[in-house]
This record gives sequence, structure tokens and C-alpha cells, in this order.
Amino acid sequence: MATGFVTAAEMQEQLGGIPLERIRMVPPPGLATEQDLLRVQNSEDRICELIDGVLVEKTMGYFESRLAMILGYLIQGFVEQNDLGIVLGADGTLRILGDQIRVPDVAFLSWRHFPGRVLPAEPVPALAPDLAVEVLSKGNTRAEMERKLDDYFIAGVRLVWFIDPASQSATVYEDRDRARQLSLSDSLTGGSVLPGFELPLQQLFDKAGRRSGSQQ
Repeated sequence: MATGFVTAAEMQEQLGGIPLERIRMVPPPGLATEQDLLRVQNSEDRICELIDGVLVEKTMGYFESRLAMILGYLIQGFVEQNDLGIVLGADGTLRILGDQIRVPDVAFLSWRHFPGRVLPAEPVPALAPDLAVEVLSKGNTRAEMERKLDDYFIAGVRLVWFIDPASQSATVYEDRDRARQLSLSDSLTGGSVLPGFELPLQQLFDKAGRRSGSQQ
């Protein structure tokens, strides 16, 4: 947990330039805990991540939420059919690295994480998913997502998908420094994490629907 912020600007830079309106000031930045995160989630119905002792609100609009829901549904169907593990949605809190709590928009965890296939009882289990999916929103910054990638791969995440609704594209990371850009003519594939899973990106966005004002 980091408590060495001198200015709000230093804190914001360390968190990846996240807009200040997403940074919770109570409890004081640097001193927030898992209990504070759960209190906000339960009493205010707001989803936060815990980064360096700072509560940072997740940002997701209705269309981003719809994309995440559709993708999670399709992954769940594949995972269930092949008996591979479990899928979490956009409020699935995971302590992925020390005191860092992340909340992927969709996460897949294979059965190898659960001896005897018994799920943990705690509300924020210390687990890093095999696949983490982030649906990008306007409020996300490049530096924020780079920091998130660092955390994911240091924690042992094996595959990360960034879905970009604005450009109807995706970026696939099989390791921290190897990115593969996908357009509507390409498909998301599960690789060694979800062998056999394949979803044309065009199909994902077609299922989500066309928004007014869209050029596509």
C-alpha cells in the first residue's frame, strides 16, 4: 500500500492519469482497504478497484456494459459446454496482486484455481484470472490501461482482451509486450486459455446493436 503522495497530481500520475472524479477521497488516498471497497460496493452500489491504497471507481456506460454482458454470456456457454471453470462478470472483485484489487469486466478462471472445485468463501478472493477482459470507456486513459496490463501479467494472467467500442476493434495480449490488433474482419480466439473458442468481432458488435450517430 502506497501512502507517499505529496500532491493530488502525483497521485493521479501514479494511477495512470485517471480523471479526478473517479478517485475517492474517503478514506484518504493511500489508506483505503478491502473493507472500504466492500462498504462502497454494498452501500452505494458503486464498483471500485483498490490501487495503491486508493479507491478508484470503475467507469462503464450502458453500451460498454452490454458488450461485456454479451461476451461474458458467450464465454460462459463455451466454458460450461467444455467444463473448463467459471466466468465472472463486471462486479467480480479479485485480489490479484498483494493489496491490489482489480475488477475485470469479464474474467475466466479455470478449475485449476479451485482444488476439489470448491469456490472460496471470501468476497474478494486472492486469485488472478486466466483471461481478463476490459471494455474500454471514454473515461479510461492509456496510462491507466498500461498500468492495468502490468498488474495483470505480473499477477499471472495468461490472456488479456481490450475491447474498444469506439473503433469496433480489440487488442489481444498473450504477454505484456506482445499485442495483436483485431478489426471487424478478425476473430477473438481463446488460444491455450480457452482452446477452441472463437468469436468473430463483427458478430460481437452485431449482437450488441448499432448506436444512434454511429458511422458503422
